[in-house]
Amino acid sequence: MNGMSSHADLVVVGGGPGGYVAAIRAAQLGRKVTLVEKDALGGICLNWGCIPTKALLRSAEVLQLAAGADEFGIEVAGVKPDWQRVVKRSREVAARLSQGVGFLLKKNRVDVVSGTARLVGPGAIEVTAADGSAKRLESADIILATGARTREFPNLRLDRQRVISAREAMVLEQLPESIAIIGGGSIGVEFAHLFHAFGVRVLLFEMLPSLLPAGDEEISRDLEKSFKKRGMTVLTSATIDGLDVGPGSVGVRYTRKGKAESAEVACVLLAVGVQPNSEGLGLEELGIATERGFIVTDEVGRTTAPRIYAIGDVAGQPCLAHAASAEGVLAVEHIAGLPVHPIDYDNMPACTYCRPQVASVGLTERQAAERGIETKVGRFHFRANGKALAMGEPEGLVKAIVRAADGVLLGLHVVGGEATEMIQPFALGRTLGARWEDLVRTVHPHPTLSEAVPEAVLAAFGHAIHA
Repeated sequence: MNGMSSHADLVVVGGGPGGYVAAIRAAQLGRKVTLVEKDALGGICLNWGCIPTKALLRSAEVLQLAAGADEFGIEVAGVKPDWQRVVKRSREVAARLSQGVGFLLKKNRVDVVSGTARLVGPGAIEVTAADGSAKRLESADIILATGARTREFPNLRLDRQRVISAREAMVLEQLPESIAIIGGGSIGVEFAHLFHAFGVRVLLFEMLPSLLPAGDEEISRDLEKSFKKRGMTVLTSATIDGLDVGPGSVGVRYTRKGKAESAEVACVLLAVGVQPNSEGLGLEELGIATERGFIVTDEVGRTTAPRIYAIGDVAGQPCLAHAASAEGVLAVEHIAGLPVHPIDYDNMPACTYCRPQVASVGLTERQAAERGIETKVGRFHFRANGKALAMGEPEGLVKAIVRAADGVLLGLHVVGGEATEMIQPFALGRTLGARWEDLVRTVHPHPTLSEAVPEAVLAAFGHAIHA
């Protein structure tokens, strides 16, 4: 310690979508706020996750549109991707937004301190800078928003060259001839789509019976069918036994349907979930409880230590950027003594940006059944939707789940073009307790993809017009 110290009303540790949003909201409420970040502002999401991957996926979309332009009556000759330029654009988009976060923090008079933070007592944090110097921060309240990183297992270890995480995958100097992606959640299927679009041979492994295992099984089956139709190898119910890393390839040993098999690829991408960045924070000394490394919190983000809160990925599922932001606002407003409403995680939208896109909000059919809720289920396929056909995106469907007793919308699940842009109005509908009649009576503009939603709801009652 060099003796330097400062005081604040609130210290936020971590500058990702949970931390920086919490800091800005606290500043808006008149608090003196210090934000500690050891890397780039915006966190993993903005710098190495949500934003740069969407830039890469946009390039994949443009490539596929150009390659398939003949379907739309357009002749395009010599379509050729430049991977280095694709990566460069992705990094530029991330850098621009990171700078924007810095501007917003400065605008709101949030003091930003660079370094690694550790709790050293009630209301006290020590921050160690890259040069080894240390500074003590004292604060009435503290919010921990340190995020998470790629999960590793004893038989699945990153070497950052042949066995890589998403972070390395999005800045590869050149594309591999083949890749095995281990994990069929959102990160896995997005990278599977990305690499396949750029001509890489893709093997996608998922331990559970379906891709996107947290989502609706029927929607997942539709996505799997689409991936296989496009030429990807999708292996569900597959357990990875080990990796044999060589100088130019990786052997993947796995068991599927009781049979031991193997495959050889140029590299492996681990996408098997995340582990929290909770080590080294000084949690144990202050009696802050954890479960499997994730910080235990209550419905407003309080930890088991007084006046210390945790939000975002470090506090566990759902590990989503928008969930972290909502948790940050909730925690700050609770600290400020404002009336708050705990987050309804059943109504947390989830989006996956592969092609076709997948989006959902509310309960799946299985979740409703597990809760003993009698439901009516309706489906409407995009092949019967005029806008989808005009776009050349006839794949997929909308699935609506309503409570049989009163027609309240329980869940909406979409696989198809622009699914991620369709879901938010129906999250609002669930927040407002919309019934099936409300959705059907609301006039949807024509021609749009969203017209498929009232059709799916009507189908639950046997009244769909266009099916």
